[in-house]
Amino acid sequence: MRGTDRRSGELFSYVDLEQRVRADHPLRAIRATANAALDAVSADFSALYSAVGRPSIPPEMLLRALLLQAFYSIRSERQLMERLEYDLLFRWFVGLGVDDQVWDHSTFSTNRDRLLDGDIAAKFLAAVLAQPRVKRLLSSEHFSVDGTLIEAWASIKSFKPKDGPGGDGGRNAPADFKGQKRSNATHASTTDPDALLYRKGPGMEAKLCFIGHGLMENRSGLIVDARLTRVSGHAERLAALDMIAPRGDRSRTITLGADKGYDAQDLVLELRELNVRPHIAQNTSGRRSAIDRRTTRHRGYAMSQRVRKRIEEAFGWIKTVAGLKKTRFRGLARVDLAFTFAAAAYNLVRLPRLWAGASP
Repeated sequence: MRGTDRRSGELFSYVDLEQRVRADHPLRAIRATANAALDAVSADFSALYSAVGRPSIPPEMLLRALLLQAFYSIRSERQLMERLEYDLLFRWFVGLGVDDQVWDHSTFSTNRDRLLDGDIAAKFLAAVLAQPRVKRLLSSEHFSVDGTLIEAWASIKSFKPKDGPGGDGGRNAPADFKGQKRSNATHASTTDPDALLYRKGPGMEAKLCFIGHGLMENRSGLIVDARLTRVSGHAERLAALDMIAPRGDRSRTITLGADKGYDAQDLVLELRELNVRPHIAQNTSGRRSAIDRRTTRHRGYAMSQRVRKRIEEAFGWIKTVAGLKKTRFRGLARVDLAFTFAAAAYNLVRLPRLWAGASP
């Protein structure tokens, strides 16, 4: 029998949102893990808000919405609010009822900036990793580190002399940089002063960018620490020391895998002082490597060099799926928040598969 094409909507719905999401949906496990992490940082949320005044967007709902934005590659807060308006799965994950009003996109962005004051992204990442079920998946002895460039929102046209006159050619004035020598010492972006001009390698285009750093444990390939800094020739090495130092304070030696960019004598010496064995790729291009046979002769060195490349999978997800190849934010603090939170979202996406493959 042919069904009826009835187009009038029903006035009432008697099916709960919880029943509309299938029992084996991947977001169920992710939501449970995220909620446990949000409960752990509840005290940090309370410190950011006043005890009086008009209620704002609950920070737990705000962070769950930001997770969806990363999971589903949603480009803007305006599109995120539109999706929340009609997508029941999104409403269920965030915690909104069917009839609850969705926030205005500008209100959502303003409340997101409040999280900058409490370093919430880093605390949320740590809270996810601290859960007993997650902790069993992590290695406490073997790590890898790397960095990736995050292109700034600022245009190269905004990179102007620091002591030069202001622009008078309108919003998108033509510019000709041919024959001009520009550097971070004499020029700065008028759109995002925190973004610096940087070239990834010889013969490559120089861009305004930041550099994101990640520390990965080698057992499951999860990101255990993430941060974003201004670009410089020493930024990767300094960030590596900052991230690995708290984990080297133990009686047993740990290992740190890295690429050729970390092959520097001062870094290798400092790592050994921290009780960290540097499993760094040798850079012998016209120079002598700081890594010698004392390190390379061990079988663990070859294993670290093979496993360390998995960190590129995390960076690839953060830059493509989470949309951070070119950031939408301006300012170091905002981009750092987005990068660290995207690293936490990457871990949450991978956890259900890791649990499914883990031995009981």
